Amino acid sequence: MMPRLAAPTHGAATIFTMPPIRPRRLVPGDAVAVLSPSWGGPAAFPDVFDHGLDVLRGWGLEIREYPSTRAPAGRLAADPRFRTDDLNAAFADPSVRAVVASIGGDDSIRLLPHIDLAAIAANPKILMGYSDTTTLLAAVRRAGLVAFHGPSVMAGIAQMGTLPASYRDHVRQMLFEPAATHDYVSYGSFVEGYPDWGDPARVGQANPLQADDGWHVVQGAGRVTGELFGGCLEVLDWIRGTPVWPVGDEWDGKLLFTEPSEEIPTRTQVERMLRSFGVLAIFDRVSGILVGRARDQTAEQKAALEETLRAVVGTEFGRPDLPIVANLDFGHTDPQWVLPIGVEAELDVDRRTLRLVEPWLV
Repeated sequence: MMPRLAAPTHGAATIFTMPPIRPRRLVPGDAVAVLSPSWGGPAAFPDVFDHGLDVLRGWGLEIREYPSTRAPAGRLAADPRFRTDDLNAAFADPSVRAVVASIGGDDSIRLLPHIDLAAIAANPKILMGYSDTTTLLAAVRRAGLVAFHGPSVMAGIAQMGTLPASYRDHVRQMLFEPAATHDYVSYGSFVEGYPDWGDPARVGQANPLQADDGWHVVQGAGRVTGELFGGCLEVLDWIRGTPVWPVGDEWDGKLLFTEPSEEIPTRTQVERMLRSFGVLAIFDRVSGILVGRARDQTAEQKAALEETLRAVVGTEFGRPDLPIVANLDFGHTDPQWVLPIGVEAELDVDRRTLRLVEPWLV
């Protein structure tokens, strides 16, 4: 019987405070498992999926698919163990060097009771995705590894040919060419979503580029450092209290990053989620908060989101000094940064810089 979710031998209450295990960098010829841990996007839009796979093959990677990878959404939804078995198998296979999500969704939380954290801890490798993959990123971090919040095959990778070359170069560097430090550079423009995936003539394209107005300093000043942790705001709220959620002093000094999904949670919903974090004393423990660019929101909606952050974090929970910076290049818009969860980063609010201050791969 597959063991249920439990922390490896380090113990559930300590793993987040221990130095993370850094996976090996990718090299051409490496095998990459592409999985569908949530929605069955590859079955619904195979042309988009195959286009994304071609980008990975262009980097010299060998693609490995699993029984659930192209399964229809109904089959995936019927039994989360079907998806989890493939995740566990991919991590247990030492010849697989990375796992990349095909796309997000909304129910990867159902995989948590069946994930084999011991197998993940014993076989360090890259896991990359965003949105609903936030659940699995937290699980991989709970197993003691660095996890990678970044593009999925269908949303972000498939469109690289029509997005700025700096995006492709950044993602490739983060996976293949790690250094001692890394300075994040804003792309200067962004897109929100993609043309109709049902139109074969538009496969691999993205919606028109829009000008980016840069960082929005919500509150705070100066320079802080902390271990990156986070993901999609709604998914973080869903996994709150599960075994993969940091508890107590595991939050100490974290740089929390988060962003709302394309579902555009209301101001009231955001207030409620933030208040839950506040009651857990997270705002008393983290060193700063990074907020990704909100997708499909007007300038007024973005301003309201930032005001909600100020009102809840700064006023209701008494942390007007806590640095919060919004409109950063990660999350549900493209191009996006790859943020390695578990790696120390430095945020300088005054200079508007974010940098990794230690390696994220070996």
